[in-house]
Amino acid sequence: MEKQKNAVGRRKEAVARVYMSKGAGNITVNDKEYKAYFPIMYLQNQVELPLKTIDGINAFDVVINVQGGGPKGQAEAIKMAISRALCEVNADYRPALKKEGLL
Repeated sequence: MEKQKNAVGRRKEAVARVYMSKGAGNITVNDKEYKAYFPIMYLQNQVELPLKTIDGINAFDVVINVQGGGPKGQAEAIKMAISRALCEVNADYRPALKKEGLL
């Protein structure tokens, strides 16, 4: 990956914009660490799921801007956006993500 990839995910009223680049696994949501932004474990798992599916949890840095909707809608919009960005990074990830129902 030569530069950062970006993607948009939507769920209910929430819209998430994701900017992904090679890195150490840092995930930031609206300038906060994602575990601080989503204190509920279920929502944290929703954000991590696409990266765990391809075993890339520590391979990418992800910066996310999300607005609208509630916490659950925002987490699911982020999940969709990360999945789309991963498909841009490497098309070989698509079958695994599709099998998990992330696309």
